[in-house]
Amino acid sequence: MPRRFAAITSPPAAGPGWLVGDVANSKGRSLYVHLIGPRAGRWTDAATGQFGDLLDLVRETCGLVDFPDVAEEARHFLSLPQPEPVSARRGDVGDASAVERPAAERARRLFRMTQPLAGTLADIYLRERGILRASAHAALGFHPSCYYRDLLTGQTSSHPALIAAVTDAFGAITGVHRTYLSSGLEPDGVGKAKLDDPRRALGGLLGNGVRFRFPVDVPVPVLAAGEGLETMLSLSHVLPGMPMVAALTANHLAAFRFPPGCMRIYIAADADAAGRHGIEGLSRRAQECGVLPLVLSPELGDFNEDLRWLGHSRLTASLRAQLVLDDAMAYLPA
Repeated sequence: MPRRFAAITSPPAAGPGWLVGDVANSKGRSLYVHLIGPRAGRWTDAATGQFGDLLDLVRETCGLVDFPDVAEEARHFLSLPQPEPVSARRGDVGDASAVERPAAERARRLFRMTQPLAGTLADIYLRERGILRASAHAALGFHPSCYYRDLLTGQTSSHPALIAAVTDAFGAITGVHRTYLSSGLEPDGVGKAKLDDPRRALGGLLGNGVRFRFPVDVPVPVLAAGEGLETMLSLSHVLPGMPMVAALTANHLAAFRFPPGCMRIYIAADADAAGRHGIEGLSRRAQECGVLPLVLSPELGDFNEDLRWLGHSRLTASLRAQLVLDDAMAYLPA
């Protein structure tokens, strides 16, 4: 069922206000709603610094990003009629999408809404996949109730989600990648939510990526690049000092823009046809730019499978045999 906004409920405190724990209606007394006076209807959470009106409360509670979705949810909660389509009012000249914020701005807003990863459901999800230090990466965050729309049916729902920031060479967020997660109550632990497409991207991915240990505005002579988030997090777990980037798709991997001073790029192999296309495209562009491309191959299906099923030591040994000697000495433990 789609997740809907529910009014916060708590016995009123003494005085002209209403106290609850937070926007999720947790126990506590840090969120204060003004009931009378010039600020009636406004709220402030003293613990988090959040504040706003009813629309802001709907947005935060439901994990919405776009204003049309917030307005639709508020109309549903208040039992208001749906407005006429924009085309009906403006004679096909108006287009609702034309007044929405640009995708990159929506992506930045969503990432600002995330929580630090440590101890969250997303951290548990990655730890169960052998990735133990993901919370050290500033590019990763957690949203407890991220908005999801089924592209076929139009139905909406909310799910916990691992949010990864996609950045350009200057460190500016151009997009986000969302991995929707299960509730964590399943017997086999935390996994991806049972959705048709539990992974979604928003914003500008072309030439950019999710970066780990990636310095900004300085030469990056050596780095590793690949498609999948978990693939590159697994490599970063074993090679914690090497700059890494997850391009998220094979086409975007082929189009990744090399950082200044790049001399060598290790490309994490993916066994499928699309993966080979990404490797070939990036290798060809690297050679044209005077960058040496070197392919890293997993023993199993991908590097996360290697980490989970073969273990840290076996993966380390496999990578040692594939790295240039100087890089093995610089980035692998003795």
